[in-house]
Amino acid sequence: MSATTKLMYFSWIRERVGASEEILTLPDNLDTVSDLLSWMKTRNEGFAAALEFPDIIRVALDQEHVEHDAPIGSAKEIALFPPMTGG
Repeated sequence: MSATTKLMYFSWIRERVGASEEILTLPDNLDTVSDLLSWMKTRNEGFAAALEFPDIIRVALDQEHVEHDAPIGSAKEIALFPPMTGG
């Protein structure tokens, strides 16, 4: 049985998916962050809207920002952030 992972959503991603976090058992065939984002887009319209342009989404695995080709591995927490703007 696969382990559960906590997914956290921030800013307009949170607004579009309708939740700030959830705990899921991810499909076994998700190897990379890119695989995860592609799968998440298929979950419902909110996720499709939030991840319409996945290349701009920033992701942290266990509180470390990673690139989309990073392996998910045994991450216990995955956070999705919209692009950050300076100020």
